[in-house]
Amino acid sequence: MGRIFTPTESDFGTADSVVIGGGIVGTATAFWLSKVGLDVVLVEMRDGLSTLTTPASAECFRAQFTEPAMVALAKPSIEMFEHFAEVIGISGYSISIKQQGYLFLTDDAKTVTDLKESIDQLHKLGVTDSEYLDHDEILARFPFVSDSVLAANFRQRDGWLSCHETTQGFAKGCDARFFINTRATGIQTDAKGVCAVETNRGILQTRIVVNAAGPFAADIGRMVSLDLPLEPVRRQKVFIQTPVAIPQDAPFTIDVDNNSYWRPEPGGVIIGWVDPDEPVSKPSEKVHTDWEFPAITLEKVKRLTPFFEEIEKTVRQPHISTSAGYYVYTPDDQPLIGPVPEVPGFYVNCGYWAGVMLSPAAGKRIGDLVTAKLDPKDNPLRPSRFKEGLGKKGKTLMSH
Repeated sequence: MGRIFTPTESDFGTADSVVIGGGIVGTATAFWLSKVGLDVVLVEMRDGLSTLTTPASAECFRAQFTEPAMVALAKPSIEMFEHFAEVIGISGYSISIKQQGYLFLTDDAKTVTDLKESIDQLHKLGVTDSEYLDHDEILARFPFVSDSVLAANFRQRDGWLSCHETTQGFAKGCDARFFINTRATGIQTDAKGVCAVETNRGILQTRIVVNAAGPFAADIGRMVSLDLPLEPVRRQKVFIQTPVAIPQDAPFTIDVDNNSYWRPEPGGVIIGWVDPDEPVSKPSEKVHTDWEFPAITLEKVKRLTPFFEEIEKTVRQPHISTSAGYYVYTPDDQPLIGPVPEVPGFYVNCGYWAGVMLSPAAGKRIGDLVTAKLDPKDNPLRPSRFKEGLGKKGKTLMSH
């Protein structure tokens, strides 16, 4: 079982690999590196795993991506979520998985074509259980949707889970050591590549370093003179405690035309909006929220799900809780995964706006690359793809 603790001087020494960053992506990476037989230490600057950007997410997952490389991570990740106790080897372990589906809605005739094309592409990529629904089918299955709706895409096996339990499960299910309250302050290199990670508590000698530092990944890259193409953007969500009846069996519901979403949550509802004008920002451990964000978002989600009008009338400030974290974008909106050729032994697993949902398979891919089970040339998300002229944006719905 993995140990999560604040290390003392005697805990430092050598490790086969060091993972920097204790969110769900870093923890899944440590899990898989441990499973391939490496002695793994993960360093996390905060006082617990998964305490910054991971829990600020909507905690959801889906296979509805139109980029082949994203589907190749999403599908096996969902299978791991579905069989999580078996994956981590802890009988009966629950991550509170809810597979109530992902529903993308539109009432704009121009967007209908995009939805149909998206379904065609999903089917080509093997996501054959994704469905295109017309107006009548939507209202028959989801009567809470506005009559103005024209079309939707839906996949039942998509859904959400507990990020905290998932992260803790990865940690408990392996033999890695998780150093909390331990901040990486530098990375040493020699003629062979990386050779040590410096922290505020001691130095770890290692030949393999994985940068899974989420919104701080560019800072870690600079420790080895890399300029990683990463842009952190603040994203907010709102939990509303409300006596208004929320359809508890509803899917994760998205208005494609204004980038708003909601899903049921015990005691109320989670709503959010992906603001296309939110600027790139310098990451911080204290992510501020905007006082007007809940009102703006309520206005957006009620457009195609009108029961929010009743919530809007009755909700009071004490019943609203807004939180914020970061999406991290790359030039093609897909993550950076794999070794960096310029710095032998330095790997990246970062650049996520979809980190929760891709974390299991992405962590496993790092394990496959480190052990040479996978050739870097066969990894389409290799960080060198931009220099090779291969990074191209897809048409995935709601990636911003």
